[in-house]
Amino acid sequence: MSEIVDLSVETLDLPLSEPFEISLGVQHEARNVLVTVETEDGTTGYGEGAPIPPVTGETREAALATVRAAAEVVEGRPVGNYRRIVSELRSTFPGMVSATFAVETAVLDAFCREREIALSELFGATPSPVETDMTIPIVPAGTARERAARAVEQGYEHLKIKTGNDLDEDVDRVLAVREAAPEAALKVDANQGWTPKETARFAERVADQGIHLDLIEQPVAASDVVGLAEARRRVDVPITADETVFTPEDAIRVVREGAADIVNVKLGKSGPLAAADIASIAKGADLDLMIGCMLESAVGIHASAHLVAGIGAFSFVDLDGNRLLAEDVVETAEGPVHDISGPGHGVVPER
Repeated sequence: MSEIVDLSVETLDLPLSEPFEISLGVQHEARNVLVTVETEDGTTGYGEGAPIPPVTGETREAALATVRAAAEVVEGRPVGNYRRIVSELRSTFPGMVSATFAVETAVLDAFCREREIALSELFGATPSPVETDMTIPIVPAGTARERAARAVEQGYEHLKIKTGNDLDEDVDRVLAVREAAPEAALKVDANQGWTPKETARFAERVADQGIHLDLIEQPVAASDVVGLAEARRRVDVPITADETVFTPEDAIRVVREGAADIVNVKLGKSGPLAAADIASIAKGADLDLMIGCMLESAVGIHASAHLVAGIGAFSFVDLDGNRLLAEDVVETAEGPVHDISGPGHGVVPER
């Protein structure tokens, strides 16, 4: 069994094609980290993390420092002992989710590449195409209309609309998207921007316009599980827990308190192995599953798509992060379908 001989990290700056605003702030570029793991037989694995302080609680500088410190945990260990390595990473660096996601992905990628299997096979299936939605950020209604129309032209049948700053503007944005994309399935993501009462007001106003929503994602503060449950009781639209769920223990609490209909699993919050555990908890509790992403390149996005293909139980897929970049780390096709392949997650960064 080959040992890991080197772990390294570098910054990965990824300008966006357009500014991306959510209720938690505006991004003009993704300031990510790229991790490389090398085994003694010369195999290289790659992982990416996207630290966003309002979401992950990390700065990039902190993520870089964590990865460098993680070398003591990873180097000299058999790559096949990836579960023990990941468990030790998570316990040694609690809360450093972007950094440990990047390292974990690189280790799993190296393991799979050594054995010439796809990452999806660790989770139950060979690779298959994964279709994503497209996100409309917080923009004026007219701009939202233009972006929705462009997305439809590119073949997107599922759109996610960011909300959570101003209720009137939120409703106008949804109406504009529906006008431009009358056949598209719509989701709304408030990124913790509302109270339960505001969630109910929004849902009522949108319903009065005859608009069906597939779900409302994380309407209230991440820590307010009681408020999330209250929002769920107040509206008929399915409620999704996102920032509330980072760990399997978080998912169990959401289940016990009846706080959501859907759980949004993100590798950028949980890492691949814990994400699979969260998916199992949700499935066992008869909750629906969504997968989301940060503003990541094909490295992070394809890792997530492999989890989708492997588990095969995600009803909602929001893996458009690399579609929002001015330039990806590899050449990728435009449009809603990720054609993933192995070995590993199949991506070798060219920049």
